[in-house]
Amino acid sequence: MPETSQLSINLATVRARYEIGEILDAVARHGIPAVAPWRDQIASIGLKETSKRIRDLGLKVSGVCRGGMFPAADKAAYEANLEDNVRAVEEAAELDAACLVLVVGGIPEGSRDLAGARRQVRDGIAWLEERASAAGVRLAIEPLHPMYCADRAVVNTMGHALDICEDVGGNVGVACDVYHVWWDPDLDAQIRRAGKAKLHAFHICDWLRDTRDLLLDRGMMGDGVIDIRGIREKVEAEGFDGFHEVEIFSRDDWWKRDIDEVLSTCIERHKSCC
Repeated sequence: MPETSQLSINLATVRARYEIGEILDAVARHGIPAVAPWRDQIASIGLKETSKRIRDLGLKVSGVCRGGMFPAADKAAYEANLEDNVRAVEEAAELDAACLVLVVGGIPEGSRDLAGARRQVRDGIAWLEERASAAGVRLAIEPLHPMYCADRAVVNTMGHALDICEDVGGNVGVACDVYHVWWDPDLDAQIRRAGKAKLHAFHICDWLRDTRDLLLDRGMMGDGVIDIRGIREKVEAEGFDGFHEVEIFSRDDWWKRDIDEVLSTCIERHKSCC
């Protein structure tokens, strides 16, 4: 049974009704040791203020969401995406985050060039890795479920993400989000392939059998079909000892609930289902 000391809350889980300051206070009040803020939440009060509040509350940062979104239709837009990723690295460095999560981006609007988008992703990560390493920031490629290939991520399996890691080198690893990878028949082998060196983050929630929205209807751990505990045991068998980061997008359920109920449930389900 995992300890609460391993629990982190991705701030998307309670973002709909609450501002970042309220969320940080509530997380600390519940004795949860870590958070993963999104960049728009950081921007809402400023990087320095976010960093100060996190430090003052004694919280750690399991990750910053998100860098990536590399592919673009033209050179100027691509270079602008790269520069935005540099800012993301700076934010992760200031917050002493365990990693900067990369949601790599989909196919540019109007394009059908999947292979070209994937080349832009590989080249963008290689370009960013040098700057991230200089700043002491680990990059974590998060493969997304194939349903997001068009608009959010052209990297859809752990195997593809690890291919990029090996090609690029440096301290690039993966974020293993159970929502996105639970279905993959090659998952066990890819977790072993990643090993401790490349497993930079572990995200948890659940896949509801009768999901109503492919983006905004994630389940609380234990409410769906994912063998979360089994996957956790596999990543920890490889030496992963980082946080278990709860990341739930739930427009019609958990986002409507009181923050104390959500966080209390996260703690209970983390103990009983993970």
